Amino acid sequence: MPAQGADTDSPALEPNPLREGSLTLQTPEPCCIVVFGATGDLTKRKLIPALLRLSAQKCLHPRTAIVGVSRRELTDEAFREELHAATLDEKSSAAGAEAAEWPRFAERLRYQTGSFEDPALFDTLAQRLQATERERGLPGNRIYYLAVPPAAFEPILRHLARPGFVPRHHAEAPWARVVIEKPFGHDLESARELNALVHSAFDERQVFRIDHYLGKESVQNILVLRLANGIFEPLWNNRYVDHVQITVAESIGVEGRAGYYEHAGVSRDILQNHLMQLLSLTAMEPPARFEAESIRDEKVKALRALAPLGPEDVAVRTVRAQYGPGAIAGASVPGYREETGVEPKSATETYLALRLELDNWRWAGVPFYLRSGKRLPKRATEIDLVFRHPPYALFRPAGITSFDPNVLRLRIQPDEGCSITFGSKTPGQALHIDPVRMDFFYVTSFGADPPEAYERLLLDVNRGDTTLFARRDEVELAWEVVDSITNAWGERGEPPLASYPAGRWGPREADALIQRDGRSWLRL
Repeated sequence: MPAQGADTDSPALEPNPLREGSLTLQTPEPCCIVVFGATGDLTKRKLIPALLRLSAQKCLHPRTAIVGVSRRELTDEAFREELHAATLDEKSSAAGAEAAEWPRFAERLRYQTGSFEDPALFDTLAQRLQATERERGLPGNRIYYLAVPPAAFEPILRHLARPGFVPRHHAEAPWARVVIEKPFGHDLESARELNALVHSAFDERQVFRIDHYLGKESVQNILVLRLANGIFEPLWNNRYVDHVQITVAESIGVEGRAGYYEHAGVSRDILQNHLMQLLSLTAMEPPARFEAESIRDEKVKALRALAPLGPEDVAVRTVRAQYGPGAIAGASVPGYREETGVEPKSATETYLALRLELDNWRWAGVPFYLRSGKRLPKRATEIDLVFRHPPYALFRPAGITSFDPNVLRLRIQPDEGCSITFGSKTPGQALHIDPVRMDFFYVTSFGADPPEAYERLLLDVNRGDTTLFARRDEVELAWEVVDSITNAWGERGEPPLASYPAGRWGPREADALIQRDGRSWLRL
């Protein structure tokens, strides 16, 4: 185990103006952050920039160390230089305070070479961690971040289960925590197997299954908007809401990920995690307390309330499609089957639309329409609550027989914020009602863009706050939904694969899916 008797006189932490006044702020604990896959894209693009910003904001303890582990042969200094070039280049968002922080941040960085399958790596790593903890006066707290492909989970977790890496109970001090990136399995069976493997080394309360969508301020604001404002919660039910639309749209293609995407498709890549997370946060009941387990309990209850999808339901309530050649922002792009690494006759879906219902008192009769796809006209993630129409009788004498519904839009990305659309009389002698919109944007209201998702999530891992991370039962319930769909597709010999040109909002079949109910997709 790590060295005991570390120096207890911690350097005073400077006040953090970005978080002063927060009721949930806790002093960051000193720890050693071990990043497996330290030379990979995720580490360079997301993890190190986020840790650098946290360090600049005084949200990392001054003694916290970061140890990268990967197969490439690098010295500590070469590792620092490589991360400096990747993090502070001209394309990076890190600037100003982050650039000034780099010399101090670089002192935190260490590197260990080795193969994840090799027991000798973990013998050496254990010695390296103990030496680093003695050198920096750390108490032995550790965060293990698995920034690696799913195939590497098994050997890493198996070796971490050895004595000396992980206390066997989450409440023990020093503590250890593990962060696991998606995909968490590729179906329900593999997710259960992976959960069992994780629990061979870690207690559930030591496990942080990360979905970066949950780190976005606008996602966290769903509960605040709804529960801290008396004008919204009374309307958040089937008496006032006609239907809900949740969209995760991407303008990019597979971006070199064809090997993964060919086996995943949008159903496993987006539906199982992002879409189901947004649905559960939107549909959940108010938690008894604003704390991790209360919130995660209610999310799980919402997923359990989803009406089962049998093969007949899947046939009429889902649309799968694949993009063909087209144009994005005026530039021609190839179809999915022309992308590098994709089978010429691939039947993988790059677009999915579906209709779900919750069988509970709050949402009975309110359809939830979900859609996601690649090569759509723009990158946008949005949750839209579309409210019921009021009676028209009052306005019929003026010739008005319909008008646009009220819509509460929760924008997750880009331009994080929300808006309300409502009807207003158009100026003039005649009575005309047109939709108008009130907008809230984080950047204009608070004078700055919200923090990057990984900043918040990494800070929460350090604090041991699991609120924004998926629990075991939550992951498995989401896979049950995906499996019910993909299994039904398989039983019917794969349903027809619709097509849409790149740059369009999906296939005509998706429009027909929602139009059968007398509704239409909102323009994003």
